[in-house]
This record gives sequence, structure tokens and C-alpha cells, in this order.
Amino acid sequence: MQVKHWYDYLWVVEISYFVLGLFNILFAWIGMVFFLTPLAISFIKGNKAYCNKYCGRGQLFAKVGGKLSPNRPLPRFMTTAWFRYGFLAFFMTMFLTMVLNTYLVFTGVQDLSQVITLLWTWKVPWGYPDVSMVRPWIAQYAYGFYSVMVTSTILGMVTMALSKPRGFCVYCPMGTMTQGICKLKHKE
Repeated sequence: MQVKHWYDYLWVVEISYFVLGLFNILFAWIGMVFFLTPLAISFIKGNKAYCNKYCGRGQLFAKVGGKLSPNRPLPRFMTTAWFRYGFLAFFMTMFLTMVLNTYLVFTGVQDLSQVITLLWTWKVPWGYPDVSMVRPWIAQYAYGFYSVMVTSTILGMVTMALSKPRGFCVYCPMGTMTQGICKLKHKE
């Protein structure tokens, strides 16, 4: 019998993140841990330990995909470097747009947009709790970051349903960034 470690249950943290965000969008700030930790590990250790061991989203895809995934190989184009880096560019564009919108709210040029969108297009059709207890830019960042996280998770679930449980990991933007950091680190 394989011994379970604390990090084998990080999929629960991933689910908790999304559930908490539905109740109060300010919980979306917790997602910064999911964003910064893989980068820090790859900078410090020079490896992809986060992806291989600590990624709650990858664990979630493996758990759900073990039952639902057809376990087919990904289409060849999705495993190419141009697709990975193109997908990274797409998500960095989403991220930078989110940061720009946050800045515009911070400077007062734009009002708070209390909306979660998927792929910049589809608005999630439910109401949002009051966030007047924080500055508008703090809430704006939370809405934007949660949108990015939900979008990437949905894309991962679709990939899982069409191919392998952790198929998204092949072109995950965080995995692509950490791989790039590791390559640079090992050139030193």
C-alpha cells in the first residue's frame, strides 16, 4: 500500500478555492498562491516539483479523469512547442488585461466591473456578494483572477474529457513557464 502524504490531498484545496470564490469573490486572491508557488519552486530548486507533486489542479484532473477520461493521446498539434507557447501568450494576454483593468479601477478611470467572464466573452450568470468593504481595485483584481482560473480549469476539464486525465498539463501555462525557468536555471 502506498503511503499518502499531505500533498496528495491538494486537489481538495483546488476545489475549495473555486467554491469559496463563488461565495465571496475576494477568496480569489488565494489563487495567487497557485500562481506564485510554482514559479518560486522552479526558481529556487530548478525543477518542476510543483507540477509533478503539488499541483492540486493536476491532481483533480487525475481523480476526475480516472473515471471520465477516454485516456486517448492528445492531438499531435497540442504537444508542439508553438501550441504551448501560443497558449502561454494567450493566457498572459488575459492576465495582463486583468492587471490593466485593475490599474484602471485603481486610478479611477474605470468603475469596478463585478463580473466573471470565461475567455473574455461569456459572463457567468449569477449574482455577486457585496465587496464594498474593500477598495474597488482589490475586488477588480479578484474578479479578473478568478475568471482566469475558472477559464483554465474549464479548458483542462474539456481536454480531460477528450483525451487523458492530465492532458491539460501538457500545455498548462504555469507548466510552460516553470519549464522555461528550469531550462534557464540549468544553463547557468
